[in-house]
Amino acid sequence: MKPDFAAAMPNMIRHQGEWEGTYRHLSRDGALLDEHRMWTWCEFPDEGPFAYVQHNRLSWDDGRIATYEFGGLYRDGRLYWDTDRFSGYGWETGEGTLMLKLDRLDVPGAYYIEMINIAPDNQTRARTWQWFKDGRPWKRTLCDEWRVK
Repeated sequence: MKPDFAAAMPNMIRHQGEWEGTYRHLSRDGALLDEHRMWTWCEFPDEGPFAYVQHNRLSWDDGRIATYEFGGLYRDGRLYWDTDRFSGYGWETGEGTLMLKLDRLDVPGAYYIEMINIAPDNQTRARTWQWFKDGRPWKRTLCDEWRVK
């Protein structure tokens, strides 16, 4: 783990490990648009360019599976991402909440603001995404996760 990153974002480090959970995408009026299971591995490598690497495996009841891996660069107190699907940055609030602002490159005109809170016991966390498209609220994503390792 890179020392300057750990000092600037100490609560981010609490997310290290493997997580499982359920993600629910809702329309503005609360209708369920999509639901899937998620496995996530968060790591903080000592070597290499990335301060943070995330591995995801999404799975749906109909058998579909998607996998993703992406790294975040640390500079000036923030994590920065630039992938084929999104680009943006994340920061930590004084209260330990992680905030992300990500532009969706795979959905023209769309971005979301994500809030991530880990429980005091470090075993569960909640994530909320507020999606905007063409500058207007579009949908929300609710994520409930629990630590498996």
